[in-house]
Amino acid sequence: MDNQKVKLGITQGDPSGVGMELILRVFADQYIYKYCTPVVYGNTKSFIAWKKHLNLQEPMYHLVNSASEAKEGKLNWVVSSDAVFELTIGSASQDSGKEALLAIDKAIADAHNLDALVTAPIDKSTVAPHSPNFTGHTGYLADALGAKSHAMILASEDLRVALVTEHVPITQLSKFLSQEKIEQKIEVVHESLRNDFNVLKPRIAILGLNPHAGDQGLLGDEETKIIAPAIASHFKMGKLVYGPYSADSFFGSGNYKNFDAVIAMYHDQGLIPFKTMAFMDGVNVTAGLSIVRTSPDHGTAYDIAGKMIADPSSMRAAVFEAIHLVRNRKQFVADFENPLEFAELRRERFRIDF
Repeated sequence: MDNQKVKLGITQGDPSGVGMELILRVFADQYIYKYCTPVVYGNTKSFIAWKKHLNLQEPMYHLVNSASEAKEGKLNWVVSSDAVFELTIGSASQDSGKEALLAIDKAIADAHNLDALVTAPIDKSTVAPHSPNFTGHTGYLADALGAKSHAMILASEDLRVALVTEHVPITQLSKFLSQEKIEQKIEVVHESLRNDFNVLKPRIAILGLNPHAGDQGLLGDEETKIIAPAIASHFKMGKLVYGPYSADSFFGSGNYKNFDAVIAMYHDQGLIPFKTMAFMDGVNVTAGLSIVRTSPDHGTAYDIAGKMIADPSSMRAAVFEAIHLVRNRKQFVADFENPLEFAELRRERFRIDF
């Protein structure tokens, strides 16, 4: 692989939440420019207001029309909106939701000029009024970028958890589950482990839906009717897919350490254990897209926005994970000439003392 820096898009997220604060703090560190050329999509008025609010001098930004004009060593900025609006730091607003969506759309339009995209946190409730059927970054990006299938993967140094269903109400969960959907998610996760995470022969664990994985049908039959058949179909193809496992004991017993990824049936089943174990350095990865996409594994954190107490570790990890995944896609591990620099990059991805 050549030594060209990864061209990294960053969306501003909700300007009233912690996203802009984290962008300012992460990219004030000049060391990060050694590995990437960052391009932020957002409202410059918000950026200036945030710098004034936090009393920060750095980083400065370099205004460009698109990522194709980005300069190395600079925090490049593409204006997604020049609207004047009331910035309500620490409080949700419809204007902030609109600005967040405009930044996402601008980045999508410029995606062909990017290697990867890091999205700062948004408030789905304030974005949804401006986009019908909006349920979050993952589905929106997948639709906009024409992904045939995709999967949300939460990744840390020791654990990867993927989801079959994402932002679905528990009362409607069963109608969103099918053997076909589970098989699709297994396929996407398997390919992402190979192409993005450089795991040549992935081992994947599948969790059951019901307590005790259904207890042989006593507590539900989804395990026998749709989950086990989906596992069997991939196992017959030579993929190392196992389960369904009872979710209540799977993580506490340490069984997750035997696998390269775990696929959970629904949001909280996978994210509660993940965030318990990796809240500070966890990263959200969208598998199946034409472009690498990562984000911090936390939300807008209105309650601490603007107080300089938000931990930038997850945002920083999202940036370095995006760089790492891009290089993996380009066979970085096999072709990169300096293994010591590769090890340094991995250390930076999990550094939390920033």
